[in-house]
Amino acid sequence: MILTMLLMLRLCTQVRVANELNMKRRSFAATDSKDEEVKVTSRRSFLDFDPHHFWQWSSFADYVQCVLAFTGVAGYVTYLSIDSALFVETLGFLAVLTEAMLGVPQLYRNHRHRSTEGMSIKMVLMWASGDAFKTAYFLLNGAPLQFSVCGLLQVLVDLTILGQAYAFARHPQKPAPHVTHPASAKAL
Repeated sequence: MILTMLLMLRLCTQVRVANELNMKRRSFAATDSKDEEVKVTSRRSFLDFDPHHFWQWSSFADYVQCVLAFTGVAGYVTYLSIDSALFVETLGFLAVLTEAMLGVPQLYRNHRHRSTEGMSIKMVLMWASGDAFKTAYFLLNGAPLQFSVCGLLQVLVDLTILGQAYAFARHPQKPAPHVTHPASAKAL
């Protein structure tokens, strides 16, 4: 799974760099014709340590460096703290909580755009059913409390996303009126 995610990240990085290159080409053409100037982003690196551009780097190697650095530091801290029950329980809870929050970015995106366009309802229904069965298993088999709480949180997020799909389908956002640029409007 981690290898697949890294391959997807590599593809996303290649697409973003290609899009930035196209922007540079359009910017160069626009400055030649004096029509408009387009601001183009500069190359970003993991080693820049700029928190404003975290996870928006220009090279796939920067993502690999970050993942390896995180894995090394987290592994070392875990090795040093493995005998601490509080550390192990906290680490386990954070792992389960992270999984429970996987749907939150989609929930936030839907809320921000007031739309669920491009989102697969079938996929969310499969998420919800899987999370519901998993949570039922935790509750029926007396799993530790953090598993049940995080499972219920996952089901709540899934149901909220489905509620957004229903609400936004019933009350779609009206498209913004087309604004014409004063210089491009024809004189009457």
